Amino acid sequence: MEMRTLGNTGLQVSRLGFGAAPLGNEYGGMDDAEAQRAIHLAIDGGVNFFDVAPYYGITLAEKRLGQMLKSRRHEVILATKCARYGLADFDFSAGRVTRSADESLQRLQTDYLDILHVHDVEFGDKRQIVEETIPALRRVQEAGKARFIGITGLSLRMLREVAAEAPVDCMLSYCRYDLLNTDLMTMSAVGLLSASPLHMGLLTPSGPPPWHPAMPVVRETARRIVEFCQTRGVSVTDTALQFALSSPVMASTFTGMSTTAEVRQNLKAMDGAADPGILSEIEILAQPARGRIWKAGRPENYDSNME
Repeated sequence: MEMRTLGNTGLQVSRLGFGAAPLGNEYGGMDDAEAQRAIHLAIDGGVNFFDVAPYYGITLAEKRLGQMLKSRRHEVILATKCARYGLADFDFSAGRVTRSADESLQRLQTDYLDILHVHDVEFGDKRQIVEETIPALRRVQEAGKARFIGITGLSLRMLREVAAEAPVDCMLSYCRYDLLNTDLMTMSAVGLLSASPLHMGLLTPSGPPPWHPAMPVVRETARRIVEFCQTRGVSVTDTALQFALSSPVMASTFTGMSTTAEVRQNLKAMDGAADPGILSEIEILAQPARGRIWKAGRPENYDSNME
């Protein structure tokens, strides 16, 4: 497994990260024993970076991950989040950030976090995040409860503006660097992380979950890419993951996993590289979706290309 340095933190993180959202049943039910086997197989395969949040399964993902990592906590870099606790439940106040960190530590059965992120900053007031939320995270860091802090979100504009006023150690966005969208390459930030290389299920044979927010043209473009890969006899999920992991800019890319089959497939995909000819044809197919992303958060925090 290739390790990369995360920004200026000194942390050596695996190029492939373990996205733990599925542990919160975000993509359907799962078997706890199988998920634990998947986590241990991933670690044995060199995956050392785990990402979770209280929002995933309304604390269920954190509880499961804490139990499943208990014997191997010392082998991994563990990141979680604060400020988002439900579909429309946000609290960026200093007091809630402090309590949230303590609650996550308890659920994750650890006495420190490697990274504590502010979750989905585009749903907050920028002034509060800059002047209250991030200073509160720094106090959590000073107390030894988090080694580093960061911000996450869909809006790249909001990530840039927050980090410009309140520097952080890393930042994470999702669905912004994959076969459908490569906007994240416009970011010049250090400690850059990407998530959802399958565009939250769009780039899979089974298709996205019912709640997926992508607009029709992006859904249709993804369907055509999936069908094209099928006709060429290649795995769309392997191709999408290989493309995302090929970026020299991202320190790590998180993809959701909850079964040993998924872990094996992803580790195997890392051993190869996407066919350049296939990627060239996908690039043409992907043009209708390029630069198009759904609206999320407060209108004043939208990216200019959010629809």
